[in-house]
Amino acid sequence: MGSVRVQVTAASRIVVKVGSSSLTTATGGLDRQRVDALVDALAGHPAETVLVSSGAIAAGLAPLGLPRRPRDLATQQAAASVGQGLLMQAYTESFARHSKTVGQVLLTVDDVTRRVHYRNAYRTLRRLLDLNTMPIVNENDTVATEEIRFGDNDRLAALVAALVRADLLVLLSDVDALYTGDPAKPGTRRIAEVRDDEDLAGISIGKAGRAGVGTGGMLTKVEAARIATHSGIPVILTSAPLAAAALSGEEVGTLFHQVGHRPTARLFWLAHATSPRGRLHLDPGAVRAVVDRRASLLPAGITAVDGRFAAGDPVDLVDAGGRPVARGLVNYDATELPGLLGRSTPELAAELGPGYEREVVHRDDLVLL
Repeated sequence: MGSVRVQVTAASRIVVKVGSSSLTTATGGLDRQRVDALVDALAGHPAETVLVSSGAIAAGLAPLGLPRRPRDLATQQAAASVGQGLLMQAYTESFARHSKTVGQVLLTVDDVTRRVHYRNAYRTLRRLLDLNTMPIVNENDTVATEEIRFGDNDRLAALVAALVRADLLVLLSDVDALYTGDPAKPGTRRIAEVRDDEDLAGISIGKAGRAGVGTGGMLTKVEAARIATHSGIPVILTSAPLAAAALSGEEVGTLFHQVGHRPTARLFWLAHATSPRGRLHLDPGAVRAVVDRRASLLPAGITAVDGRFAAGDPVDLVDAGGRPVARGLVNYDATELPGLLGRSTPELAAELGPGYEREVVHRDDLVLL
């Protein structure tokens, strides 16, 4: 074996995500040999581990006599309600071979986009780890609607990695690495390392590696890697059969190096785990103040307001071209703001009272995008 990846061997807490296609047969139904192989790889690693596992819907297809993944939400939820129990049964029995207890954690978007739920999810996962139990996380497909779902577990895994302050995120699928194009075509090469977004320039990601029973593709994995690495968490992307090699530090798959330092949990939550309730359009001077000087946003720099939001809600701050440059927690309701636009805070305080001298978005409640 060649050199060992220190990002893996030094990790004391890891999050591993596995896709549906890595656990099931092509027609649905769990493949117990694949489950056992994954569990053997995880159980042999000394780090605290959280497993984010897809597969509930896929596992429910065969028992319900469904030939393929259903398109309609109600049937997907029915399949998930059958398959989630089968998935946990398989993990429970497989981890029992290593004398390891597992715990089920089903999350919805609300659990990571609402601050109170976010903290509660952390406490639950932290306590399971303290009790030497393997948390197995999945989206709660039985109750999620099209409007309030992650869409794939790659983004969920990146958010969970940040939530538990992991040292490493491992994304396992049916493709062994990130390639310059379709890995089935000649001349395509594996990308061993990604250090920044420039390393991805010119790469045709598309939906390469899209699984027949899953929802994710290579694009969602790269986007999840971007969330994690910009939060100070390195990422390894490889296939499930190479999980043991990846977790031992071998140079398999693609390593995404961390890009930034770990932000505060609050700023990470604001940047990646919230959905904006509206948009504030900024003039060029306000954009420079917010982006370059990291200043608070004042009413004088806002030209227009979109959306329906209340004080305390997250909103996007956009430039003249409509491009989001920051996200922050707004101090006014959407109905209050139009009458304040373009006016200075001393002027507003003199006319409306000292309560209107406050910032629209304080710099401590603002994160650049």
